[in-house]
Amino acid sequence: MSDDGDYDLKQILKIVALCVAWYSFSAGGNIVGKTVLNDFPYPMTVTMVQLMSIAFYLGPILRVWDIPLPSDISWSYYAKMIIPLAFGKFINSVSAHVSIWKVPVSYAHTVKATMPLFTVVLSRIILHEKQTTKVYISLVPIITGVYIATVTEISFDVIGLISALAATLGFAIQNIFSKKCLKDTGIHHLRLLLVLARLAMLFFFPVWVFYDIRRIMRDDSLVKHDHWLRAVILLLIDGFCNFAQNVIAFTVLAMLTPLSYAVANATKRIVIIFVSLALLRNPVTLLNVIGMLCAVLGVLAYNKAKFDMHRAKMREKTLPLVRSQVDLTQNHYKLPRTYTGHNLLLDQHTHVLDLGKEFTSETVARDNDRLNHQINNGGIYLHVHHAGRSLQHL
Repeated sequence: MSDDGDYDLKQILKIVALCVAWYSFSAGGNIVGKTVLNDFPYPMTVTMVQLMSIAFYLGPILRVWDIPLPSDISWSYYAKMIIPLAFGKFINSVSAHVSIWKVPVSYAHTVKATMPLFTVVLSRIILHEKQTTKVYISLVPIITGVYIATVTEISFDVIGLISALAATLGFAIQNIFSKKCLKDTGIHHLRLLLVLARLAMLFFFPVWVFYDIRRIMRDDSLVKHDHWLRAVILLLIDGFCNFAQNVIAFTVLAMLTPLSYAVANATKRIVIIFVSLALLRNPVTLLNVIGMLCAVLGVLAYNKAKFDMHRAKMREKTLPLVRSQVDLTQNHYKLPRTYTGHNLLLDQHTHVLDLGKEFTSETVARDNDRLNHQINNGGIYLHVHHAGRSLQHL
């Protein structure tokens, strides 16, 4: 096998291994998170442990990988962009934990499929960004799927639904401004994750101590039944799973195209939903499952539509607009003139000659059938003979 083949195979195996690890840590983290919240109903504490885990594990890894520290970021930029992102990260994470505490993991992740809807609306309001018709159409199965899953959810809880929607809205806002921050500062994405985790942990530590720690110390069930040891172990596992899935997600994002990453991310959501259904055994109906699948497939369609829209915009920026109509009898008057100011005629050998004569519709009609034009990817190739030289014009 060639070196290229070995490299491609190694890359494929690496991506597959990373995706398996990503799905495993994500599904495992959600299962452990649901389990710990059932026995230890303190979502703010779960969030703080996750932030501490990111700060504890990620710092040494960034030093080993020699990822540079952020530089040239003013305090005013911290105040108007990075600190609000840190606040948002904490609040969004707490809301997400409240949602999986109050409703099944499968339903919470189905509701999170509404993120494209929030992203489209917020991008229109904040960035004044318009979408294509395909993007708007792709939102229909998402809304339909979430609606079906909601009305058929046996373990429905209003607080759980509101928390899931609030977390999804918050993450959509955070994604928009995180991308802007990465673009403005050039900071590495993992370095930004570490900065946000540390700031969020610092700002909300007093709130956590005042609100959760006092309640935990008064919780007799944790002390009397030795639930505290089980809760601590589950919290540590949940924190590590959250850290690992964040790092792997960014690594996979760096290795794949945006569309491939979107497919992998949608697949991850499907895995989480069905693993949670299999292990936690929360009751579901057939319509409930159909609604979940419809919402996830809608997310996949949305990402494909967004990818096509982005590719079309890039093509408009890099390629000239050409007319695919090659009938010169109709379009001869739109041909540009040569630098000599004369027009062009075809000779008997199907070469284009600069003879300084009028390029009339009658002339084109006579010689159009003898034009040697080749169509390749929408372009027209003309074999030109001028001043004793043969050129090829696109």
